[in-house]
Amino acid sequence: MKRVWVRYKVKADRVQEITEFIQNVFTELKQNTPKGLRYVSFNLEDGVSFVHIASIETESKNNPLAETAAFKNFQANIKDRCEEPLIAVDLNEIGSYRFL
Repeated sequence: MKRVWVRYKVKADRVQEITEFIQNVFTELKQNTPKGLRYVSFNLEDGVSFVHIASIETESKNNPLAETAAFKNFQANIKDRCEEPLIAVDLNEIGSYRFL
């Protein structure tokens, strides 16, 4: 199992655009229901920062999220939409309660 936390800050005039990309990802996930993936996305209090947490639970360790068309669209040119670059961190769980 792999868990990843990603944070980034977008340009203020790109918030709506990035939000629509994220909503499209969730729409596709709900339609295709890929197995072995848990995924959540948050818009932080400042309105321009975003956090995503993914738990990849496939036996092959392939990331079903990376295989979706909407996620590929979201990632395309992401650097152009960002004020601050993406920070991705692998998470090592110590414990959780009803989270993922």
